[in-house]
Amino acid sequence: MKHFFNRKDSIVTEALDGFLATAGSGTLARLDGYPEIKVVLRADWNKTKVSIVSGGGAGHEPSHAGFVGAGMLTAAVSGEIFASPSVEAVLAAIRATTGPAGCLLIVKNYTGDRLNFGLAAEKARAEGFSVEMVIVADDIALPDIAQPRGVAGTLFVHKIAGHLSESGHDLAIIAAAACAAAKDIVSLGISLSSCSIPGQAHEDRFGADDGELGLGIHGEPGVERIALEAASKLVAIMAERFAARLDPHSRYALLINNLGSVPPLEMSLIANAVLSSSLARAVALTIGPGHLMTALNMNGFSLSLFRLDTDREAALSAPVGPHAWLPAKPVRQPVVVAVAKPASRDAAKTAGRDADVERLITAICEKLISLEEPLNSLDAKAGDGDTGSTVATGARSVLDRADTLPLADRGATLATIGDILGTSMGGSSGVLLSIFFTAAAQSLKGGAPLGKALLAGLDRMTFYGGAKVGDRTMVDALEPALKAFDANGLEAAATAARRGAKATAAMRKAKAGRSAYIGRQLDIADPGAFAVGEVFAAVAAMFAPA
Repeated sequence: MKHFFNRKDSIVTEALDGFLATAGSGTLARLDGYPEIKVVLRADWNKTKVSIVSGGGAGHEPSHAGFVGAGMLTAAVSGEIFASPSVEAVLAAIRATTGPAGCLLIVKNYTGDRLNFGLAAEKARAEGFSVEMVIVADDIALPDIAQPRGVAGTLFVHKIAGHLSESGHDLAIIAAAACAAAKDIVSLGISLSSCSIPGQAHEDRFGADDGELGLGIHGEPGVERIALEAASKLVAIMAERFAARLDPHSRYALLINNLGSVPPLEMSLIANAVLSSSLARAVALTIGPGHLMTALNMNGFSLSLFRLDTDREAALSAPVGPHAWLPAKPVRQPVVVAVAKPASRDAAKTAGRDADVERLITAICEKLISLEEPLNSLDAKAGDGDTGSTVATGARSVLDRADTLPLADRGATLATIGDILGTSMGGSSGVLLSIFFTAAAQSLKGGAPLGKALLAGLDRMTFYGGAKVGDRTMVDALEPALKAFDANGLEAAATAARRGAKATAAMRKAKAGRSAYIGRQLDIADPGAFAVGEVFAAVAAMFAPA
């Protein structure tokens, strides 16, 4: 795996300084003492309230420094990547933030953290500080283990303790509430990859079609290997594991945590899967989805559930200073607004049957669907590899609506196809083809013959799209094909289309379309032009004399 860094031994200190330089609020600072002491703390802290201190190894960003601020942590102590901070670093944080009100340490249940934070607490007490420590052990991946790990559910304890401190409660009340909260949190993670550490050799233990359930936030192996399935099925597996640990009569807050490299699109899909699963009945508040406690670049997510009462709900909903904390939100079903209908409907767009037209449209759509993989393969060499899928999506949409097409009216049929493609295909291809069919329909309605109408559609498409023959786009095949069709018929159009498509392979540099954005020369046909050539050839074959 490749990473961005300067020197392995300075990754964490440079990252913390970058975080502080861009935090922007002016309310954060760090203690002197790099590299041994890596402590981020509130610059506006006056020690009149209970300080809330947490931390652990780096690599879990935005945890822990990202949660320092009003209403959450007073200080965060960082170790090296996945390594507990030293006793002296924790003790420095306690000394810097603790006044007569005392200090609460919130520690994830890992041996190194327990020992280093624990010894720091003992030393601080010997110096006269009032210090309490709460250990969070929320991971349920290994149900029979004596010491469950502390994972993303720890953030709930940060929020509860930080809120109570900000509200002026004493150390005993805050420690008791934090301890009770820790006992009411359950978490479980799932991932499709382990994580890699900058500067270290990495070998992923995962196969191409599997993942792990219950792996730790340091890349520790999960409790079991699972086959890669639909997101809804993976969430259902997790929901089943949670079910035995949840009170069926209680309401819960749900934290949806990105473990590192899951794209936002997939995280939102996961959120939908969770809130469509059996867990949804219990969930009243959501935090996320988002990066909250990561494991470097792990391609996975975790779910944490926290049993609510009135006080906890108020604490989770209270505003805080740190931007990394995502506000708790009540669960809401999506609001769906009805699509506005045109003010007037064209009476000609009522469905009508024409067997020949239906056969032609079906053949074209089926041809385009069969080209999905070849077109994607071509596009992957010159673009983002989705041309075939985009075109196939449009073709399937037309086929799905074939029964509603006004086939007896060619102009209305072209206009309706334009509407379908403009809605279903997306991207530039969809809107370009929608323009083409819509303009051709208008020309047909004006009395133009089919060949001239199609050329009118091409004229409007090239006017708005900007491409012309020689730019290495589908226009290189479509324009000569339509001109040949208008002048000499279908067989000539098919020959011209394939000749135009073949010519794009010799156009070493694209001047329009997505391929124009790449800086290297090309030696393959343009996917759009190739598709045009294949479609004209298929249609010509349909109508060739027996």
